[in-house]
Amino acid sequence: MLLLLSCNSVKRNQKFISSGNYDQAIDLAVKKLQKDKYSEKNTEHVILLEEAFAKAVERDHRRISLLKKESKLESLRELFHLYRNLENRQNHIRPLLPLTYGNGKNARFRLQDYTDDLLDAKQKLGDKLSLRASDYLQRDTKKDARMAYALLEELKELRPHDASVASLLNEALFKGTDYVYVSLSNRSGQIIPRRLEQELLDFNTYGLDEFWTEYHSERNNRLDYDYGIDLVFRQIDFSPERISETEERRTKRIQDGWEYRKDREGNIIKDEDGNPVKFDVFTTVSAVIRITIQNKAALVGGDVIYRDLKSGRDIDKFALGTEFVFENAFATFSGDERALSDEDRVVIKNRFRQFPSNAQMLLDAGDELKQRLREILKNNPI
Repeated sequence: MLLLLSCNSVKRNQKFISSGNYDQAIDLAVKKLQKDKYSEKNTEHVILLEEAFAKAVERDHRRISLLKKESKLESLRELFHLYRNLENRQNHIRPLLPLTYGNGKNARFRLQDYTDDLLDAKQKLGDKLSLRASDYLQRDTKKDARMAYALLEELKELRPHDASVASLLNEALFKGTDYVYVSLSNRSGQIIPRRLEQELLDFNTYGLDEFWTEYHSERNNRLDYDYGIDLVFRQIDFSPERISETEERRTKRIQDGWEYRKDREGNIIKDEDGNPVKFDVFTTVSAVIRITIQNKAALVGGDVIYRDLKSGRDIDKFALGTEFVFENAFATFSGDERALSDEDRVVIKNRFRQFPSNAQMLLDAGDELKQRLREILKNNPI
């Protein structure tokens, strides 16, 4: 079984090499040799590792020779990663060295010091990234600022301690961000609680996760806002406090004990074991339940208006509204309690509750309003 598995892995490695997937072949061979590099059955893996490593290095060197003749950003980026891969590949096999064939002869792995090449490629890539990012920033458009930010993020990985890179990142972020001023307009004729206004305008709670969009409910005079979102409330209506009563009769046939079964002469009938035979007795019970229902509703309606503050025009509008209903039911009954349903028993335990104020009704409607506003914002980003 072990021999079969070994043969399969050798064939797989040969296929990797023949198809040019040298690093996959190297990974597989290293895993096999890490278990026992001195085992004779792993000789073929040593041979395949030697072959895959040599071909991978040769391929990368050919590519490097071409890339060194170009100065494009893409070429410099690939050149840096090739040198890093060459170094990583050597470090991958180094712990296994020396490796020998079954006859005791050492396998040959041509290891090189790529330190200077890697540092030089890193410097040239960093300089090109910095130059390209600066060029984008000078164009002074949001799209270009975002391109600059992506390049500077890459540069930060190369130069994590360079303060000038951090400064340029902040500049690119500022220039590339859409600043949105969020406001609330109440045209309903009703008073909206301050707490509800604050909750609706707190866009940090909506989970929008928009990196290039920043929402402000307090105007910053140092910013030139790009867009506006206005929550316009046009209708806030409250129904009267209503109390309605209904009376309903309940009837139910229930088991009401048992009796002995008797014959025509009045003698108790017994079974074959001599035990008296019993039978269940049923009866019909009834009750009257008086249900009282308290009801009050708040209807809120309006729009979410998107505005382009640069051009001073509205660019979109979405309906925003909800209805919140307060309802409480309680009951009393007369008659036989056994006639009541499970639902009746729950209602009977309830009691009269004070009707909520209009302000409280609006606050209670706030969660639904926020949910609907969140859906509008997520489905219709700036």
